[in-house]
Amino acid sequence: MAGIESKYIWHNGKFVEWDTCQEHNVMHWLHYGTSVFEWIRFYETPNGVKIFRLREHIERLFLSASVLDVQLEYTIDEVIDICIELIKKNELKSGYIRPIVYYGYKKMWLDPIGAEVNFSISAWVWGKYLSDKPVKVWISKYKRLHPETAEMAAKVWWYYFNSVLAHRDIAKKWFQEALLLDCNGNIAEWPWENIFFVKENTLYTPSVWNILPWITRDSIIKIAYQELGIKTIETQIPKDEFKNFDEAFFTWTAAEVTTIDSITDIDWIIKQYQQNLWLKLKDIYSKIVTGQIDNYKDWLY
Repeated sequence: MAGIESKYIWHNGKFVEWDTCQEHNVMHWLHYGTSVFEWIRFYETPNGVKIFRLREHIERLFLSASVLDVQLEYTIDEVIDICIELIKKNELKSGYIRPIVYYGYKKMWLDPIGAEVNFSISAWVWGKYLSDKPVKVWISKYKRLHPETAEMAAKVWWYYFNSVLAHRDIAKKWFQEALLLDCNGNIAEWPWENIFFVKENTLYTPSVWNILPWITRDSIIKIAYQELGIKTIETQIPKDEFKNFDEAFFTWTAAEVTTIDSITDIDWIIKQYQQNLWLKLKDIYSKIVTGQIDNYKDWLY
């Protein structure tokens, strides 16, 4: 698999060679999307390889699994240890970890109970999503899922088909990222990321209503207040309010902090001025994940 490869995968209790991990195509998750996952990043630091907010990610994995009525046979601490050991066995210095829990073989009716439960964790080297340059955005014709259609706090595979559609739509228009509105026409999030706006030294971001409460989002809210004294207002943001903001940026495990240059279909362009808040947050976040700020060492494993 070009660009995505490593030596070992942890699968159902043991480490196996990457190329030998194969599955049958009659699997419940493959046909119905009954899997949950996490997307975790690790970095090379002065104190060795460290995984960013690993415990919070694994706690959410367990929460997501419970939404599918899966009770994992491992504790959170055991899964944390497995992730750390996987990175060591693969001799990786920076990259991504992808734990996934899924219903497998032996059941093909809609109800997954009775199908095998599988648990795999992969890790590989992969670069940052998007470049460091400002991103040009288009508002997608697709809406974010209605909050009453699913458990929005869970990270479930089939939710992301909505994101895939939005991304393919804007790719055909030669834009770098899509912005999804919610069912009421308010700003929701990107296919993979949360959005923040800046106005008069205050951050604004959509409230957790029909979006995933992302861990990077939580990190930025805490960093902004603890390091810069900047408060964040979580609220519903109508599309028409875009032009009232000075800056906009999005956050995600893979994108970290990436600024938005323009939102073309509503004629919004970032208001350039000397001290951009997103740039300060980006710099602080980068130093935290690479172990350069002692106050956040408990976020690194």
